[in-house]
Amino acid sequence: MGVGTTAALCVDTSPASLRSAPSCISDNAASCYSVGGSGRETDTLLVSKTVAELGAPPVDPRTPNSRSARKARPHLQERGKGEVFIGIDVAKDRLDVHVRPLGEAFAVARDSEGLAQLSERLTALAPTLVVLEATGGFEVTVAAALAAVRLPLAVVNPRQIRDFARATGQLAKTDALDAAVIARFAEAVRPEARPVPDAESRLLGELVARRRQIIEMMTAERNRRRQLASRRLIKSVDRLLLALQKELTDIESELDDTIRGTPAWRETEDLLTSVPGVGNVVARMLIADLPELGRLDRKKIAALVGVAPINRDSGKMRGKRTTWGGRANVRAVLYMAALTASRRNTTLAPFYERLITAGKPKKLALTAVMRKLLTILNAILRDRTPWQNA
Repeated sequence: MGVGTTAALCVDTSPASLRSAPSCISDNAASCYSVGGSGRETDTLLVSKTVAELGAPPVDPRTPNSRSARKARPHLQERGKGEVFIGIDVAKDRLDVHVRPLGEAFAVARDSEGLAQLSERLTALAPTLVVLEATGGFEVTVAAALAAVRLPLAVVNPRQIRDFARATGQLAKTDALDAAVIARFAEAVRPEARPVPDAESRLLGELVARRRQIIEMMTAERNRRRQLASRRLIKSVDRLLLALQKELTDIESELDDTIRGTPAWRETEDLLTSVPGVGNVVARMLIADLPELGRLDRKKIAALVGVAPINRDSGKMRGKRTTWGGRANVRAVLYMAALTASRRNTTLAPFYERLITAGKPKKLALTAVMRKLLTILNAILRDRTPWQNA
């Protein structure tokens, strides 16, 4: 039998042919040429095409990526359809914008006119999510403008964006490229959109931050004073410390007026300070730097602050759980509150002692107290119920 005759038998789709030669249809192309065929590529393509037209799936329908599976699960094809993700790279004078999956890119000035133009264009796109980096405060005005037109917005840590860029092989860095990377990050990761603090909340945050800066400057000057031998220089440091102390007193007075003058914040401060170990300084820091307190569950709030243990397991290896990341400013004040609570709080002090008795290191035990204290404060604000001694 010639080669042409063999090929004709394989591609014949008449009912009689199908009944008489089932092996040619069910087996692969190579089996059709086992009777003296040449194995030419054109003949193989003819057989493959005929089999596909008869409805036999080219791959296992149980495979998630097969065409059969995609037809059975149409929602996989619909995922992301019609969704728009926007990345904004914020600079001092300019905003670079990238829109995915449209691929559109443009830039506007970071002034009132540019922000109005940006808000108008983004509103027309009806984005699923807008993401921008936290860039030293330059993003605050942009975030406020976009929040005013009710766009879903997430302000993320620049380190996350840079790590994402490296992971995707994007090593070059320009403002336009950064905007494109942020848009890809928004589409792939989809960080949770959160409300932007209003003007009063931003003012409170600035007051708390300024108080922290003054304390850091005073600590630095006191450390320098210990190293000095010259009486003239010591007097210079003393004058500076006196001026800083005056500024600190003024800031704390303004903080007190701001907190006590706002009914919601006054109630929140009273709820937080009802817990033994939590004073006014800790409460005000939590109000300013942790507005999510009382709105998230205990696991999310612990991870946000950076007191949740992170697994380090691989295969049969079980590594030590460690805490990492989070908001360092909140952890610093929470550490001091936990230190006091581990001695005086009727619930946390016995908890701390049990951990020490069980052989846990003191630092680990204190970190556990920090997490438990944070969980208690979160529940108190969630339920709006003050601390009650056991």
